[in-house]
Amino acid sequence: MAHILKNNHLELHIDAPTENYSCTRFDWTGKISQLKFQNIPLTTIENTDLINTACFGKGFYNEFGIDTPLGFNETAIGGWFHKIGVGLLKKENEQYLFHKKYAVKPAKFSVSTEANAVIIHCTSEAVNGYSYKLTKEIELHHSSFTVKYTLHNTGEKEIVTDEYTHNFMAINKASIGQNYELSFPFQLKPALFEETVNTEQKVAIGDQKIKFKDTPKEPFFFSNLSGGNQVHAEWKLTDLKTNIGIRETGNFQTNKINVWGWGHVISPELFFKINIKAGKSLEWTRTLEVFKINS
Repeated sequence: MAHILKNNHLELHIDAPTENYSCTRFDWTGKISQLKFQNIPLTTIENTDLINTACFGKGFYNEFGIDTPLGFNETAIGGWFHKIGVGLLKKENEQYLFHKKYAVKPAKFSVSTEANAVIIHCTSEAVNGYSYKLTKEIELHHSSFTVKYTLHNTGEKEIVTDEYTHNFMAINKASIGQNYELSFPFQLKPALFEETVNTEQKVAIGDQKIKFKDTPKEPFFFSNLSGGNQVHAEWKLTDLKTNIGIRETGNFQTNKINVWGWGHVISPELFFKINIKAGKSLEWTRTLEVFKINS
């Protein structure tokens, strides 16, 4: 059953590790499925296809190793590799596909609660010299919430990977369009983007803002928004119709920021690089703040 953190401003729904989503892409620890601000929904689902919803992301789902999971390249076909926060996945071919549903041996999970927080622990098996313990603490504040990650390397080999949150957002269920603005505290450099998918040309890239000429009917995607430069991890989404804004800030620098979306959803993504030697730990934090514009 979902854990609900709630105050006068925010309502946060957090699914248990083995509840609802059980595919092999997104981290099972602390699956934040919904966020409401004064009873107005701020989040949505990855795809509106009602047939395959069991494997779609929603709310604020994070992922480790979207390109290459831990130990994948060292694992023989038929063997098992780590997907942090999920468990062991069975390798079926030489290329990892993040959207594929793999055979899985789930990690061990435990959940505890406090007055304004949910804490989820994930402990892996030891395979190919890799093992870890992941703790995620989600804490609700007055008009924000924080997600604190602690990843401890309990294996023999160094952990080298990355983590990001796929923020599936739509303020008050409104379609993505002229009322939305997505801004960043650095200059956007379209000439240096690694990939640009803007088939309908309905997404306008400004100096520090992304705006919309109309509602996109096709998915859009932009990668490497900072041109590879190290920048403060932050974005801000505002809806001029409801005068509601939401901002994510990380306590880290990042050189990889992507934006993906469709007509019903927009998702800015702040990537965090992870390098942890054997026996060591690493902590990082993401904060999501909701606010009224001009208030």
